[in-house]
Amino acid sequence: FHLLRLQVTGQELNPVARCRRVYAHAHDYHINSISNNSDGETFISADDLRINLWNLEINSQSFNIVDVKPANMEDLTEVITCAEFHPTHCNTLAYSSSKGAIRLIDLRQSALCDNHSKLFEEHEAPGSKSFFTEIIASVSDIKFARDGRHILSRDYMTLKLWDLNMDSGPVATFQVHEHLRPKLCDLYENDSIFDKFECCLSGDGHRLATGSYSNLFRVFGCTSGNTEATTLEASRNPMRRQVANPTRPTRTLTSLTRAVRRGGENAGADGNGNSNDFSTKLLHLAWHPTENSIACAAGNSLYMYYA
Repeated sequence: FHLLRLQVTGQELNPVARCRRVYAHAHDYHINSISNNSDGETFISADDLRINLWNLEINSQSFNIVDVKPANMEDLTEVITCAEFHPTHCNTLAYSSSKGAIRLIDLRQSALCDNHSKLFEEHEAPGSKSFFTEIIASVSDIKFARDGRHILSRDYMTLKLWDLNMDSGPVATFQVHEHLRPKLCDLYENDSIFDKFECCLSGDGHRLATGSYSNLFRVFGCTSGNTEATTLEASRNPMRRQVANPTRPTRTLTSLTRAVRRGGENAGADGNGNSNDFSTKLLHLAWHPTENSIACAAGNSLYMYYA
């Protein structure tokens, strides 16, 4: 991967990206996440099996801090899906896995962080396990809230908000793809069940958002008593689609399922009768750290929304 510097040239103020540094030969698999450290000096890069720690000024070497590769690859049952540094504690980072777990690690404990300091996961209710349970449990993205106390996670079916001080279960769960549950077989056949949707939180921590199919994205209120659930379409003429019965956050741990990843070509309908085009999906979005605006990537277009 490359470190880029944006320079403004000419009177038309056209930004030009110039490669400043290349960090190479540290990963055997595709890099799934990069995260800057709050110390301003280091960052991490993660692939399916390893997380490496880099110094921004040194591109010739990195330090392997997490390694889940088994001695025999036939014994591999879990891969790393995302990793992110804590926003203020430079020694703390979290990473998620394909089994729906989020692990918090402390870099002060050891050079190779084989053991986690906290584990966040939600177990399925007895008797509810199916062929798709582990697939939709895979966490596709995690984000720390700016306060550093909460983590937002996205799986295929839901968004979950976790409190770092309470590892017994999520403090809130938001349904995103529950209307697709009857179509899991079709989604598996066309690989849509493996789509990786990202998530994000507003700077004040009062709202969170994630993408879906048909270039739609959902915005939820996550403060106490806030049942906001808005669906918007990423297009030049965005349509605000009011959710018929907004799904309220729940604290129950019994019948909640989770989620993750990729795309196909069938169409279905969501809970409001809106058609789902599985060939168009909004996978990437980000909330401005201080302003109330969201950037969404749909196809080859970037859309900016301000609330």
